[in-house]
Amino acid sequence: MAYLFLAISIIGELIGTSMLKASEGFTKLYPSLLTIVAFTVSFFFISLTLKTLPLNMTYAIWSGVGAVATAVISVLIWKEKINTGSMVGIGLIVIGVVVLNLFGAGHSEAKGATEMTSTVVEK
Repeated sequence: MAYLFLAISIIGELIGTSMLKASEGFTKLYPSLLTIVAFTVSFFFISLTLKTLPLNMTYAIWSGVGAVATAVISVLIWKEKINTGSMVGIGLIVIGVVVLNLFGAGHSEAKGATEMTSTVVEK
């Protein structure tokens, strides 16, 4: 379920970012309202994701997929140009997300850390 929540959060981020561009500096009402709603949904679902998955992995996936997908959206929808340097940077983001997922904290380590933090906070 956590990965479903993460996917919803990423979709919310993508919609929010696209509508942020469409809002033209919050001067257009409907794109501005959609921006606020989409980012609210995004943050709500990422908060649900963080109940189960470790922060470092969750944020790496959320920001990495968001950055790559936003770059694709900017080219396809907004007709922005992309250069070689941008493509290399996007590739490095993808590599970073993969490395964090392969070698970052595991689920059991993150759960233990959450339980320890909860114990410390309660005392």
